[in-house]
Amino acid sequence: MNQQTMQNLTLFDLLARSWRRPSAVADLRFSADGSTVAFACVDGTVAIAAVADQEPPESRIRVSNDLGQTTIRPREKPPVPLIATAAFGDGDVPLAAYAHSGFLVGAANGEVLHLTADGEVAPPVVRIDGPIVAIDHSPRADMTAVSNGHDVFVSRGQGDAVKLNHATISSTDALALSPGGRRLACGLGEGLSIWAVEDNPALIREISLSARPVSIRWSGDGTWLACGLETGGFALVSLADGRVDIVAGFPSPVRTVCWSQTANALFASGAFRIAGWSMTVPPVGGETSGALETGRTGLVLVEAVAAHPEKKLIAAGYANGRITIAQIGARDELLVRPLGSAVTALAWSGDGRHLAVGAVDGTAAIITFPAQMFK
Repeated sequence: MNQQTMQNLTLFDLLARSWRRPSAVADLRFSADGSTVAFACVDGTVAIAAVADQEPPESRIRVSNDLGQTTIRPREKPPVPLIATAAFGDGDVPLAAYAHSGFLVGAANGEVLHLTADGEVAPPVVRIDGPIVAIDHSPRADMTAVSNGHDVFVSRGQGDAVKLNHATISSTDALALSPGGRRLACGLGEGLSIWAVEDNPALIREISLSARPVSIRWSGDGTWLACGLETGGFALVSLADGRVDIVAGFPSPVRTVCWSQTANALFASGAFRIAGWSMTVPPVGGETSGALETGRTGLVLVEAVAAHPEKKLIAAGYANGRITIAQIGARDELLVRPLGSAVTALAWSGDGRHLAVGAVDGTAAIITFPAQMFK
């Protein structure tokens, strides 16, 4: 490899293991033990990658004796191929981490299947009527929640699914169990319902929203809910009193929201920069003093955000394929990839060493960072 080619390599080229799926990556999940990543694609298939890197960056780093300059050589071997499944449905299928290294997959036939780390499909964990469009699992409570688009069911362990009886008949395609698995939030048309599910399911609160929620994320302590809306920004819900505030002004739908426990902050996609707020001064009642100026404003929309689990860092993926990592509350950015296909999904591993990426052109990637990169 000549000197000119070396200079043109990006961090993504040097640090990522990348694969190409036949269709766009719609979602991804790390397993509970962090050993595998599952990529769900819009053709209904799931592909699994091992997180362990056969050529970790530390083995490719060299420090010159004369200048003390640190360089990293490119990978010499292609990555271990993905383990791909047959299609579970006609479109992308919902995913959740399950057991230690496996996943739950919602199939079109109403079965919640246990997909093992080696791609084997174990017997169904839950069965319901109708295709499964949303799924979540709480390992702490051993609780699984699923939706067929109209009704929501919960199941503990591998017990029978119990239907939640709600009065309205409307679409239900977003749901999320609280960190402890005791509460369940469900999108219900242009609204949200919150249930206690630890014993006999009981409705706690129904909340009206300005648009349909497309993503729901609990804060780490379970006191807040952030809901990306189909139009009009995102909703911030206080569980203590049920207060709802709409954070508007986004030029594009807020497809992803995420929480940084380390920085006590909330972030959202859908803007021309990384949009974030400190929860010491939450964006409620028109309050804006908690806004965190993170990264740099540009001309391309942020499509996905993911907060580092241990450090005050946020990763962002853009509509033009750009991937950056920014210090929360600072303008400094680490450019990981300057261009590529639009980013659809981002997630950090639990130890913060790996960033998984999905894109519209079918790119599925795991970026492994040297331990000394984020001090």
